Amino acid sequence: MHKRQSGIVLPVTSLPGPYGIGSIGAPARKFIDFLVAGGQKYWQMLPLCPTGFGDSPYQSCCGDAGNPYLIDLDELCNMGLLSSRDIDRPDFINDIDYIDYGKLYATRLDILRTAFNRGKEKLAAELAAFASKNKSWLHDYALYMACKEKYDMRPLKDWQDKGLIAREKTAIAKAEAECSESIVFHKFVQYLFWTQWKSLRLYAKERGILMIGDLPIYVSEDSVEVWSRPELFMLKAPAIPSLVAGVPPDYYSATGQLWGNPLYNWGTHAKNGYKWWIARLKRAQRCFDIVRIDHFRGFYAYWAVKAGAETALSGKWKKGPGIQFVEQIKKALPPGSLIAEDLGEIDGKTREFFSQSGLPGMKVLVYAFDPWQDSEFLPHNFPHDCVAYTSSHDSPPFKGWLTEEAGQQERELCFDYLRLRQDEGYGWGASKAIWGSPARLAMAMLQDILGLGMDSRVNTPSTLGGQNWRWRVREEALNDEVAGKLLHMTKTYKRV
Repeated sequence: MHKRQSGIVLPVTSLPGPYGIGSIGAPARKFIDFLVAGGQKYWQMLPLCPTGFGDSPYQSCCGDAGNPYLIDLDELCNMGLLSSRDIDRPDFINDIDYIDYGKLYATRLDILRTAFNRGKEKLAAELAAFASKNKSWLHDYALYMACKEKYDMRPLKDWQDKGLIAREKTAIAKAEAECSESIVFHKFVQYLFWTQWKSLRLYAKERGILMIGDLPIYVSEDSVEVWSRPELFMLKAPAIPSLVAGVPPDYYSATGQLWGNPLYNWGTHAKNGYKWWIARLKRAQRCFDIVRIDHFRGFYAYWAVKAGAETALSGKWKKGPGIQFVEQIKKALPPGSLIAEDLGEIDGKTREFFSQSGLPGMKVLVYAFDPWQDSEFLPHNFPHDCVAYTSSHDSPPFKGWLTEEAGQQERELCFDYLRLRQDEGYGWGASKAIWGSPARLAMAMLQDILGLGMDSRVNTPSTLGGQNWRWRVREEALNDEVAGKLLHMTKTYKRV
């Protein structure tokens, strides 16, 4: 990120397509073509890992695995692994605006098992090579998923075999023997995902599009990581956290946000030179050109809540690994390959930590219009070395905020500052302000480019269910007219 550049934020899950959810096949390639036509350089997305509790990609069972739902089924037909009859069976015809995760859960893995049964012998050599290359995480993941299936998908802490939870050798050997076919199946699914992802990355690179990925700071309590490396987490018994993550009361919740992820045992991480974290970041960096680290302030200080608490109110700030950790990961990764998510309630010492890190932070326009202060999120205050956004996956889309959430004084300041015009579209006005700012990289949520409202919101923090993580864009919205307007704006503000 050296020149003035720009891009669009869109989860892969939100892409259009015929099978109920976006995919990393033709729908993703078409979106890359749209970005090229619009003069963009970057596509930023949410984590690609399997979704977990509440359908959230930030509560995944494995940070290294790809989400099986995102595998392109048409490409499996082209490989001879599926037929049109196999993929026409589930009725996704009405799921063009929102994802039905229940329907996917009930049907998608069965379809992939059909592909596995047809391809496991034909692709045995390729699968073996993939498994060897990814042995640091793949076998544990596949064994974990096979065991979850054996125990009716119950969370790790509720498995009947307590020796297996504790990873006793005899229990592991028994599970490997009993679940051998299921283990190979889950490895096969990951082979399909990462082969398709590699092809998509090449397609993007050939067209000059770079990918920005998202790395959740925490892992789920019900995860391969907690099962395979318990010493790295604050646990009071196998798979049982003693302290969990969250944040104190904030804009979204008067009782704070109780995420429930087990917290890291930073003392253990420090003793081994943060090897697990460095390896995790290196794997992420191989998947993307740039990685945004979620909740970066947790490396300076994190909100620790006693496991079992009903809200985050009882939590306390505890010291994170600090700047020595940041220096270690910066040494291990290519320069310019990280973005620090630095949002939320930030005090002076934490702000100093962000500054010392030397990593670009985030400025989100939808948070800017406080009538009583000169907000750091107003474009005239943006530093050059930052990433500016119209809104975020955790905020309302810009139009939704302006028309449904903003107070009268906020709206007045917003209209005056951005010189908004209804005929132009409020999202375009917001995007122009970001594109014209000093920020080196300007990013718009696709919803803001399209002028969409609250029904396109990706996630509402501190809530479960509803439309969280479900929104999809319609194929006809990604048209030549929108791409042309995006290109014109990008040329005007010298970001091409």
